[in-house]
Amino acid sequence: MRQFSADRHWTGYHDPKSVLLALVGEVGELAELFQWLPADEARELAKDEPLRTRVGEELSDVLLYLVLLADVLDVDLATAADAKLTAAALKYPVGTGPGPI
Repeated sequence: MRQFSADRHWTGYHDPKSVLLALVGEVGELAELFQWLPADEARELAKDEPLRTRVGEELSDVLLYLVLLADVLDVDLATAADAKLTAAALKYPVGTGPGPI
């Protein structure tokens, strides 16, 4: 991401607010793909084209902006995610949830 952005002289636009707003916009585009789909059919419908390709494109945009935002803010995503999962495991031990749906 750093090299891609630097090669295009985009790094000057990558302040936290701008990157976050771009990320939110991409999440909105992803949500739009599912907005009017029946919830109980969305997973199956997303397996077929052209929705499958569009979902992949929007998920990629979300991921790339998320990685960029973490880089701009100097956050190690792997470390932060691991810490979050560890804390969640302590807060919600196995067997304490509502059970299978």
